[in-house]
Amino acid sequence: MGDYMSSDNEHYHEDDNGDFYDDDGGDDSSVGFQALETELLSAYATFPPTKVITKESLLAAQREDLHRVMDLLSLKEHHARTLLIHYCWDVDKVLAVLVEYGKDKLFAAAGVQILDHHALASYQLLSSTFTCNICYEDVLADMLTVMDCGHYFCNDCWTEHFIVKINEGQSRRIRCMALKCNAVCDEEKIRQLVSIRDPNLSEKFDRVLLESYIEDNRRVKWCPSVPHCGNAIRIEDDELCEDESETVNWITINTKPCPKCHKPVEKNGGCNHVSCLCGQSFCWICGTATGRDHTYTSITGHSCGRYKNDHEKKSELARHYLERYIHYHNRYKAHIDSLKLESKLKETIIGKINILEENLSTSKDFSWIINGLYRLFRSRCILSYSYAFAYYMFGDDQFKDEMSKTERKIKQNLFEDQQQQFEANVEKLSSVLEEKFDTYSENDILSFRMRIIALSGTTDNLCRNLYEYIETDLLGSLQRTVHRIAPYRSKGVEKASS
Repeated sequence: MGDYMSSDNEHYHEDDNGDFYDDDGGDDSSVGFQALETELLSAYATFPPTKVITKESLLAAQREDLHRVMDLLSLKEHHARTLLIHYCWDVDKVLAVLVEYGKDKLFAAAGVQILDHHALASYQLLSSTFTCNICYEDVLADMLTVMDCGHYFCNDCWTEHFIVKINEGQSRRIRCMALKCNAVCDEEKIRQLVSIRDPNLSEKFDRVLLESYIEDNRRVKWCPSVPHCGNAIRIEDDELCEDESETVNWITINTKPCPKCHKPVEKNGGCNHVSCLCGQSFCWICGTATGRDHTYTSITGHSCGRYKNDHEKKSELARHYLERYIHYHNRYKAHIDSLKLESKLKETIIGKINILEENLSTSKDFSWIINGLYRLFRSRCILSYSYAFAYYMFGDDQFKDEMSKTERKIKQNLFEDQQQQFEANVEKLSSVLEEKFDTYSENDILSFRMRIIALSGTTDNLCRNLYEYIETDLLGSLQRTVHRIAPYRSKGVEKASS
């Protein structure tokens, strides 16, 4: 963390560029006001921009990522698609693995194997007939298909294999039939063989490959509208607003896994007979696979009406975790939002100071206002982080071996008491700094000055108390784990040593 301004005798002056600097000798703790704003607010930029992907533009959006990988690695389209599906359409992840482990390991992990074209052609020259190692039938060369891995089988066996895999929902990564072969089959060869037998199934295969760009992509999600509009949303920036652990909690509460493909399914109607996108029907109440007709008297093996204590406990526990997360997240986010809005005070306050310098005949030193604004920014930042800290510190699992439930509750109450006092003073300081002090008389300015200085000092003390309580009573008392934080100073927090 950076530095804090506090007492009245800590003077900050403006240089020729409009920045504020400390006149105490210029150590590392003196930070210009403009630099402070950049440091504090760079992490709190607006949410990343998004782009709507329509049905018509889905193929074009997918091809953008495909061609990036194709151009970079000189690959054919089906090899690039296999890589991207394996890495959930994360081009940056593909590049990271390439740099760290090299092309061979990148390809091997994704099931991409590239056989030389001459080697493929050599199979055609060996003889006019071949024996398929699946059905053990002798077939002509034009009745077998060779995959990139070099394995070849008759077209009938390949076709049956592809049909089974597509119907099982494995269209994204259909592997070679050879024993222990990890290679993913060429999608064009799959398409050609399946279309001869079942054109509709071939269309389903293409549709799954296309929708993989949304289903498997962390940056792209279907629009949640009901009825479904058919569009998707893609995050255009590098930032991903997500918390995987709480996403899991939400899924636990609001969805149930399909008994066939195991993907989470959300019910959008009142009927408890639901169908997954893979085509599997199941009972929403007990989660058991069903036929198309669902009646409680005709389906055996269901226990819809029986109370399952473990399931109810797990659901209630997940709901508790989610509510707790929302509590802390909302308060953290509220203070971050306040910090963004308060950052606009800089220009406003400087403008008011300029007015006072022109109108007042006596005092020309208004560094105490800048000190107060500096204090507000830093305090608001620490206050927001205190909620993130509390979420992990007082959770059920993080330090369960270090503190009993009773001890943890006592420490949490003491922490929250100090946190609330600190928060109240931060809000007071923010409110006072927003006053129209540029219209005040000289006597009112003196009173305003005392309020700013007093609030800044009190806020500093409360921040120090909270910080030291974290350092000594909470983290310092841990025996089995060691956590060290940088010491607190009135004008900031020193950088922790490595």
